[in-house]
Amino acid sequence: MEWIASPEAWIALGTLTVLEIVLGIDNIVFITILSGKLPPEKQPFARQLGLGLAMLTRILLLFSLVWIMRLTVPLFPVLGHAVSGRDLILVAGGMFLLMKATTEIHHRLEGTEGKTEDARS
Repeated sequence: MEWIASPEAWIALGTLTVLEIVLGIDNIVFITILSGKLPPEKQPFARQLGLGLAMLTRILLLFSLVWIMRLTVPLFPVLGHAVSGRDLILVAGGMFLLMKATTEIHHRLEGTEGKTEDARS
């Protein structure tokens, strides 16, 4: 129960709450747009199903984050630092984000292969 007095825990909770609200609004907008393409009699069911699945997915992802954060048992040392499963997952995720951002920037600046300068203008 010491987490109740921890400002870091409250900041993390606040940040997570704001992220969940923003992502929830994004889900509502996306599901509304998609369900709007259905016949009017099927739209309410599609909205309920979509929001239910979005909520279930988000809850499962939060539980998986809790599980990942508990992977603190050292697996092997690297340069005097014990590396855990959590460390490996966080490093892999960071590397993925760096790779994805780099490729996106490259495609925006250089264009995709096969396109010529005339095709873009």
